[in-house]
Amino acid sequence: MNRRACLKFLAAAAAAPLGAEQASVEARIVQLKLRQTWTTTMSSSDYRDTIHVHYARDGVTGRGEGAPIARYHEDAQGARKAIESILPLLESSDPWRFTRLLREVFDRIPGHYAAKAAIDIALMDWVGQKLGVPLYRYFGLDPAEAPVTTFSIGIDTPEITRRKVREAEPYPILKIKVGLDTDEETIDAVRGETGKPLRVDANEGWKTKEEALEKIRWLESQGVEFIEQPLPAAMFEETRWLRGKVNIPVIADEAVLKASDIPKLAEAYDGINVKLDKCGGMLEAHRMIEMAKALGLKTMLGCMISSSVSITAAAHLSPLVDYADLDGNLLISNDPYSGVRVEKGKLVLPSRPGLGLIPS
Repeated sequence: MNRRACLKFLAAAAAAPLGAEQASVEARIVQLKLRQTWTTTMSSSDYRDTIHVHYARDGVTGRGEGAPIARYHEDAQGARKAIESILPLLESSDPWRFTRLLREVFDRIPGHYAAKAAIDIALMDWVGQKLGVPLYRYFGLDPAEAPVTTFSIGIDTPEITRRKVREAEPYPILKIKVGLDTDEETIDAVRGETGKPLRVDANEGWKTKEEALEKIRWLESQGVEFIEQPLPAAMFEETRWLRGKVNIPVIADEAVLKASDIPKLAEAYDGINVKLDKCGGMLEAHRMIEMAKALGLKTMLGCMISSSVSITAAAHLSPLVDYADLDGNLLISNDPYSGVRVEKGKLVLPSRPGLGLIPS
């Protein structure tokens, strides 16, 4: 935060004494419709439910979103109930003391990281709007340093995969979902259409270190830049063995949930994939990225199927990371907001205050 923003923050905080006004907080479920059926090793669906939070106080409304992850036994109904269980806390607390407030939210709600992410993002959006600065500036980041995002291709038949790759022509880097017996057919279909750099996510789909080694060595010959979560998260020793035998980086996804996981993971992985929905919001994501960088790990910001609320929140942190996979809003047909844009693959951050969202 620069000097002018800091002075504005102090003035705004001083002008808003604790208890001057209660906030109004709303949690609601939003069903996002996918443009095409989305399939990974874990699920297949035509829509996803996310939890949205509106935090209104002093004439400003902050918006947040979290995408519950079934892998961690979360769903949208549970997320809404979790948020509603702490409405008195959210409505009565001073939002300028958001660090303390979010710490109490984490203490009171076990699990439910998507719910926590929605609260965190809504509060940060509110703070940024009150300060009159976009959140990338609040975090001291340069929007020009935002990276290129991948565009994801879910698991499908070779014919549909080829069509999806053709439709993804504007995006210079593709992320391909693998982890099934059809992996070679999938990559062959992709390579039949494009020679673009590929990044591959197995979503814990390979079950032995030998299978993973064979698959990755073949993928190396196909121009793949790195592999995400080749083995189940619990297979730590097997992943450490695997990492020593392959020539592309191995990135942790399902294996990393919070900052305290990272030092141990540095023994078996080359980098981490940080998702706001998985860790509980922007502040924990920022901690995770900085810790990983301090340990010499590559950093990546990923996403779930989400609207522009969650994707834009992650994008405001993207100048910090090496890689971005922030395309969840591009995969849906009913995005309720617009925020971050993608131009020739590069993330273009909004310059409006807070998240910088505009209703669609």
